[in-house]
Amino acid sequence: MAGGFSVSGSSGTEFEAKITPIVIISCIMASTGGLMFGYDIGISGGVTSMDDFLREFFPTVLKKKHEDKESNYCKYDNQGLQLFTSSLYLAGLTATFFASYTTRRLGRRLTMLIAGVFFIVGVIFNGAAQNLAMLIVGRILLGCGVGFGNQAVPLFLSEIAPTRIRGGLNILFQLNVTIGILFANLVNYGTAKIHPWGWRLSLSLAGIPAALLTLGALFVVDTPNSLIERGRLEEGKAVLRKIRGTDNVEPEFNEIVEASRVAQEVKHPFRNLLQRRNRPQLVIAVLLQIFQQFTGINAIMFYAPVLFNTLGFKSDASLYSAVITGAVNVLSTLVSVYSVDRVGRRMLLLEAGVQMFLSQVAVAVVLGIKVTDRSDNLGHGWAIMVVVMVCTFVSSFAWSWGPLGWLIPSETFPLETRSAGQSVTVCVNLLFTFVIAQAFLSMLCHLKYAIFAFFSAWVVVMSLFVLFFLPETKNVPIEEMTERVWKQHWFWKRFMDGDNHHVVANGGKSNGTFNGAAV
Repeated sequence: MAGGFSVSGSSGTEFEAKITPIVIISCIMASTGGLMFGYDIGISGGVTSMDDFLREFFPTVLKKKHEDKESNYCKYDNQGLQLFTSSLYLAGLTATFFASYTTRRLGRRLTMLIAGVFFIVGVIFNGAAQNLAMLIVGRILLGCGVGFGNQAVPLFLSEIAPTRIRGGLNILFQLNVTIGILFANLVNYGTAKIHPWGWRLSLSLAGIPAALLTLGALFVVDTPNSLIERGRLEEGKAVLRKIRGTDNVEPEFNEIVEASRVAQEVKHPFRNLLQRRNRPQLVIAVLLQIFQQFTGINAIMFYAPVLFNTLGFKSDASLYSAVITGAVNVLSTLVSVYSVDRVGRRMLLLEAGVQMFLSQVAVAVVLGIKVTDRSDNLGHGWAIMVVVMVCTFVSSFAWSWGPLGWLIPSETFPLETRSAGQSVTVCVNLLFTFVIAQAFLSMLCHLKYAIFAFFSAWVVVMSLFVLFFLPETKNVPIEEMTERVWKQHWFWKRFMDGDNHHVVANGGKSNGTFNGAAV
């Protein structure tokens, strides 16, 4: 994330640190920031499939939904309806640039507070919406909260946590994004039965994690890294003693001061990013974000209830099916936590590629045979098969492209370009999240069942890219990445010719990660 750095001992030694109350509060911060983002992702699909919501804001969609003459695949094809979902991600993309500045100049804590305020005001606008304009403004404000929160929270965690649990805390943020999606699906399942204001309750309950994030930001201290970066050295040292629970903080304090000095010497990190030796990391980071969206995962997570409704499931069944896919998403993310450092990044991505391809082709075939423009009677057996195939797809994504799309860029950039690289990663991800969210329902209308063939073709492309161009980074320290990874790779080594540049690393820790599932 822009404007940040984190440290551990340069020789690999670990600094003296206890798990103090401030670190426990940080875990809660991670939970609320991640839950908030996940809830925003999950809530929109369920709400847009509720008749009461459509009657209020999208009467033409409601009419199409219940008219037999309209193609099953086109019932929800409406640019305004798609804008309701996608405006959040466009706002998040824009807010990321401002958040990068506030994180550096005002600190992590104040940036999280700004995120919390945006979230709360956005929730109020959405819950009380009287027209489409209020609804879109609410989503834009939530998007600003996402931009600020996803910039600051993981960075805050990276810097406040003892080295030995830093990775776990960052994965906890991502895990909570998936829990937020599941929670949203459960809320939608319950509120769909409350007429005519159930949708208002769905949108308003986002206020709970928003309020927790805001309160948390009020009561925690800023990170030592942030204070030192802004020249407040003594205050930074005092905070370091407090969060580590020991007076023996001199070695870590000196590391932070040195890392701050090195980071501030880089005047043009974005220009550095374009240098020849940094091109492999940049290309891989950008392509991983684009590929992550073109798996089709966000189309399914945003619009799961709408999708199942389109396939002929009744309203209750469609929300129920969305809850199942949400639960699979959470459990499968745990698989990644366990296996990523055991089997490696490439193996997980390649295995998932096969699994995602087969499940999407199976769904396309079933829909091609059973769901025509006029007939949507899938039948009980076929309907179960579609849900199983969608769950198979979601599970493989959740242990591969979901977490690894963020992990790999964060561990491959050298320190002097890491914050700029992470900013580019976030921006590209949010841009393509917006594109898919805005286009999916129109694509469903025009491509019909072939939309799954479209996404499965992309899965083939990205799997071939992984096979030939993505090096394995498992168990490779960041400071040795150039020598052991890039200079050894059959294709990327040509960009390292004559590179005697000394890369300064920060002990193998990134500034934090973000999902889509996920900062």
